[in-house]
Amino acid sequence: MTQSFLDSINAGLNQAMANNQQVVLIGEDLLDPYGGAFKASRGLSTAYPSQVITTPISEAGITGIAGGMALRGLRPVVEIMFGDFLSLAMDQILNHLAKFHYMYNGQVSVPVVIRTPMGGRRGYGPTHSQTLEKHFLGIPGLRVIAPFQWKGESQIGLPGQLLSDIIQTTTQPVLFIENKLQYLLPLLDDNNLIDQDCQDISSSYQLEIPFYRIKMRGAPDPTVTIAAYGYMSPLAIQAQKELAFEHEIFSELLVPTQLAPFELAPIMQSVKSTRHLLTVEEGAGSLGWGAEVLAQVASNLGGNFISAARLTGAEHPIPASRQLEEASLPSVKDIVSAVQKMV
Repeated sequence: MTQSFLDSINAGLNQAMANNQQVVLIGEDLLDPYGGAFKASRGLSTAYPSQVITTPISEAGITGIAGGMALRGLRPVVEIMFGDFLSLAMDQILNHLAKFHYMYNGQVSVPVVIRTPMGGRRGYGPTHSQTLEKHFLGIPGLRVIAPFQWKGESQIGLPGQLLSDIIQTTTQPVLFIENKLQYLLPLLDDNNLIDQDCQDISSSYQLEIPFYRIKMRGAPDPTVTIAAYGYMSPLAIQAQKELAFEHEIFSELLVPTQLAPFELAPIMQSVKSTRHLLTVEEGAGSLGWGAEVLAQVASNLGGNFISAARLTGAEHPIPASRQLEEASLPSVKDIVSAVQKMV
């Protein structure tokens, strides 16, 4: 049976809790038989009853308590039911979890992992469909991770294995973003990427956080670089195939797993060759991840690349109507069209 992204996340939580009794899962509606809003925690309260704490609805309170647990030697994993509600925990994340290590002169660590589903296309309306991680990028002391559903030769790329490793080893707070539509997707491997090549190109000091390069096997050198993460990456893979087979435009897709602090070198290396860069993100574009990536590339390359563009979500709240929602978010067609305009 093919393992899904959600299966992998559940297995990662299971592994971390089995390996270390100091790992505690805390959040709303986690207990069996419910097992969380998206079932990522199913079975865990049955297997580890003393390590799963279900709470009232208070994202700020849950996150603050987790910070205190971490200071006392536990490894709390916070589940925020919808990423939209991270706004309620922003004060605890920005002014407490991310600062304590600095405020106490490195004498304390705050190994809190905050997991949350982001993104739209589920018809949940304007307050349950947003992609808000851009508001957490650039906070000193906070890592932001957006896993990719790759299952290669190394287990390290599995979303669940990545989550388990981070839970058990981090010394600083981590925001772990899981897109809702990724949950039901199968993990990608060489069998279903048969006409493409996927490589982990992380730098040597960041091998535990994969950074992927995906391009067509046996194709001519790519003429455009696409950078995307989360659920936008499987859409970009579909666009890559359409561009190659229908339009003979060959691209190189770069998929970062860590959004902050950000590793720019792989994108720089690609753009030096292709001289075209398209960034794709689901969130609203103003002052977003893609804008920062393009700004850094432009600062480093100057006028040495031909064109750059951003593809983002619309600049308005996500509609409840499925048709309007779909029109508000980037699609495969949009990616193909954006690349065609560039080259």
